[in-house]
Amino acid sequence: MIQRIVYFPSLRKLLLRAGSNSASSKIGTNNCFASQPSPLRSHSDDEYADVDWDSLGFGLMTTDYMYITKCCEGQNFGQGQLSRYGNIELSPSAGVLNYGQGLFEGTKAYRKENGGLLLFRPEENAIRMKIGAERMCMASPSIDNFVDALKQTVLANKRWVPPPGKGSLYLRPLLLGTGPVLGLAPAPQYTFLIFASPVRNYFKEGSAPLNLYVEENFDRASSRGTGNVKTISNYAPVLMAQIQAKKRGFSDVLYLDSATKKNLEEVSSCNIFIAKGKCISTPATNGTILSGITRKSVIEIARDHGYQVEERVVNVDELIEADEVFCTGTAVGVAPVGSITYQDKRMEYITGSGTICQELNNTISGIQTGTIEDKKGWIVEVD
Repeated sequence: MIQRIVYFPSLRKLLLRAGSNSASSKIGTNNCFASQPSPLRSHSDDEYADVDWDSLGFGLMTTDYMYITKCCEGQNFGQGQLSRYGNIELSPSAGVLNYGQGLFEGTKAYRKENGGLLLFRPEENAIRMKIGAERMCMASPSIDNFVDALKQTVLANKRWVPPPGKGSLYLRPLLLGTGPVLGLAPAPQYTFLIFASPVRNYFKEGSAPLNLYVEENFDRASSRGTGNVKTISNYAPVLMAQIQAKKRGFSDVLYLDSATKKNLEEVSSCNIFIAKGKCISTPATNGTILSGITRKSVIEIARDHGYQVEERVVNVDELIEADEVFCTGTAVGVAPVGSITYQDKRMEYITGSGTICQELNNTISGIQTGTIEDKKGWIVEVD
């Protein structure tokens, strides 16, 4: 059987420079050129990857292509290239390895019933990465370059976008200080890359309510730190508390502020909301809390639906009187919380049909997948 190789028209300029492509991409050497691109193998529009979509979870499933570009200090990121998914080569002295100079983002591509592909507010991810890059003293791609790179990555991995209702293609943009450094300083070179993986439910509970544990011995972030940007260094420190909580049967950890240990902040990888009657409250993004894109969208949708939404300091004692609690995030969507345990006291909440959580989840999911009209200009079509 002869395998035919074609180029997507929108990517032709990138792939004209194609040459031999190694299994790994060399990043962080003394040049500023991206790895060689690979020709895209053709697949029919209705062809899917060989995946059991019904058993899809939230684990890494490598796809065909990743996007890579880089720039040196004082330069701007240019157009990147698609390469076959594979390992990357880093200098042992890379800034990201020695000093944690790195950021990541997370967004998803969805497949419509007619086969069209959609992105949800990708420019918000680009803006957040630029804000984080400024805080971490890094070069960053422009908003247009960021969104275009996402589109290219989705198109190149189109067959890995799950069928409607079976999940989404998770996209992980990374910004890394890959240039070599020894003394503490910004890296002289930066790499922007995107890889993808088909996913479904983030938590093992699936769509079942979560059981959270309020953590008092560990902090997620501190005032005037980096809790409000999506730096890689924010995430490994939560692993110990998370592992301990899961060993005790909890889904995840809910953190309190580091100063008073009295106010809610966020869960390990998502924002938190509480609801009482028609009032919804969520901790204000005051410098220690990540400004989630799903959080921002849910706030707007809830106000459109007639709810009063407050962004403010939320005291942990308010969990006692709450009717509902839910989490929001790109990975988790809008996830109901069934119980929270604080100082050995378990508090339970309303979940299921007719809840605020379900109403908001149905609306945002409908917009993301194209089953509800997007009247806000949030959806970007990939073509």
